[in-house]
Amino acid sequence: MDFGKFLFEKKKKEKEAKKKQHVIQIKELRFRPHTDDHDLNFKTRHAREFLESGDKVKATVQFRGRDMMYSEKGEELLSRLASNLEDVGKIETQPTIEGRRMIMILAPAK
Repeated sequence: MDFGKFLFEKKKKEKEAKKKQHVIQIKELRFRPHTDDHDLNFKTRHAREFLESGDKVKATVQFRGRDMMYSEKGEELLSRLASNLEDVGKIETQPTIEGRRMIMILAPAK
């Protein structure tokens, strides 16, 4: 077998393997500490679709100005989101504060 044919076969196998793989994306949902119930339910439906399609969901609560005093409201909001989605996803990282944002990542349940 010549070297050119070998390289062709190798590229062909790599292309087939790449076709069959699924790349997991991270979809982000942004909230504020005073997000209302209707808005939370609306974004929960989107998160449910993302998790069912196999993508991860990054839920972010953005604090501005005096909102930093309401960090417990942000944590309560993220826990409600996680409890609404516990049948299709599980918490990968618990809510953590990074600067003016509180971040939680949900992964699809197998």
